[in-house]
Amino acid sequence: MVQHVLMIEDDERLAGMLAAYLAPHGFALRHAASAREGLALLQQDGAPFALVLLDLMLPDADGLDVCRQLRALAPPLRSIPIVMLTAKGDPFDRVLGLEIGADDYLPKPFEPRELLARVRAVLRRPPLAGEAGAEVLRFGRLDIDLGARAVRVDGQARVLTAYQFDLLVALAERAGRVLSREQLIDAVKGAAFDPFDRSVDVHIGRLRAAIEDDPRQPRRIITVRGAGYVFAKVQDA
Repeated sequence: MVQHVLMIEDDERLAGMLAAYLAPHGFALRHAASAREGLALLQQDGAPFALVLLDLMLPDADGLDVCRQLRALAPPLRSIPIVMLTAKGDPFDRVLGLEIGADDYLPKPFEPRELLARVRAVLRRPPLAGEAGAEVLRFGRLDIDLGARAVRVDGQARVLTAYQFDLLVALAERAGRVLSREQLIDAVKGAAFDPFDRSVDVHIGRLRAAIEDDPRQPRRIITVRGAGYVFAKVQDA
């Protein structure tokens, strides 16, 4: 089954090269040369995209602002995974991109096969290991709807990226167990662990901002210093 990818990138040569490379691997790439064109394509009826490749430096907008706009769209568009591309190698830009809703970040220049691996990893969904027949995981005032891939606190929807939702599910399905960064990356990405990868910490911060009453004093996702994170079995007691 062909999956459609939207690439918002002003480098037409790069877009053409990636389109040719991804096609034999089951991906059809649609190119938009500007933020305005990309947002219009994304919201067109009959144009469902599995993922967005978003350049950080666009001729008519900052990629970070575009990322914010994408995450502010109505569902299900706001949950489409985003992989940011940039010529900048500044770790600050990478962290900022993740903090505002990107699912992954790839600095230029990159090998097409690395991009393919990251796209597949972002699109990969972890197996749901919850109790048989369970569609909603409930922890106090927090509901995690597995079927709809939605999260609610007190009945109010909370916006998460696809990666953050998968990370939350990985934690919730193992409530009460301390999980290291390595275990979380393996559960969500199914990828080899990079000891210098701190993207999990960024996403945990975003998760806390979305589901905790006070992100500075979290009671749902607890840090175990030197070990990792644990999702509280009992909440709102």
